[in-house]
Amino acid sequence: MIRSINDVTRLNNGILMPWFGLGVWKAEGQEVVDAVKWAVQAGYRHIDTAAVYGNEKEVGVGLKECGVDRKDLFVTSKVANMGYKAALDSMDQTLLDLQTDYVDLFLIHWPHPEMGDTYLEMWTAMERIYKEGKARAIGVANFYEEYLQRIMNECTVKPAVNQFECHPYYQMPELQKFCRENDIQYEAYSPLAGGAVFGDERFAPIAAKYGKDIAQIILRWELQKGIVVIPKSVKQKRVLSNMDVFDFELEEEDMQKIDAMDVNTKVTCARPDQLWPDFLAEKKARMDAGARF
Repeated sequence: MIRSINDVTRLNNGILMPWFGLGVWKAEGQEVVDAVKWAVQAGYRHIDTAAVYGNEKEVGVGLKECGVDRKDLFVTSKVANMGYKAALDSMDQTLLDLQTDYVDLFLIHWPHPEMGDTYLEMWTAMERIYKEGKARAIGVANFYEEYLQRIMNECTVKPAVNQFECHPYYQMPELQKFCRENDIQYEAYSPLAGGAVFGDERFAPIAAKYGKDIAQIILRWELQKGIVVIPKSVKQKRVLSNMDVFDFELEEEDMQKIDAMDVNTKVTCARPDQLWPDFLAEKKARMDAGARF
């Protein structure tokens, strides 16, 4: 059982990764600096960012000002699927912005299958970054089984992590199973479905049973499924309350109740094989039909 925010999972290359971290997607400016400092000073050791978020500089400032040595932190960033040289250049800029010599985990942010095999070319750049020591581990985000399998078949280094949107409404059990069977750690972004869970009355009795709030129930559910979580918040109270998930364990019947809420629906962004305009149109149609998300 995961009992502490200091608990870690061992990745397939031996690197230790904290189960619990802070995400900073859609955060900007001083709020990023403050959130990173609040989180680290409260006990978080895992911070997740990306070049496309446009806030790596602010994350770097927060890390510098947090009062904890760099070696005791786990920092993740991501690079867009832009080709071999662009990946190398992006890595150097990320390190400059984060004010560090290395990241602990570096991910290809999106496979972009409409671009053909570009992600395989990108992966060879990721392997170079890894071998040069600029990243202690490398992985991917938003990759389906077929993309992961091609990397494992055609490249040298296996991805250590697959970061994917994951919450009660979008669980991808077969993808999770594939990652477990191939020793690829599954990691959840948007673990609270972009806030959609807070309006779902089905969580209320479970939360009341354990004396916890809805966010804590869902984060605990994901941790018990062996999923790394990186909930995002720039509010100090929420940054602190999100981490209050280590003093209880959900009973199996409650785990199954949440499992049963899966409707295979992404909430925060498009599917890896879907263009953004199509995702937005699909989401609008759901909302017009009265769906919560």
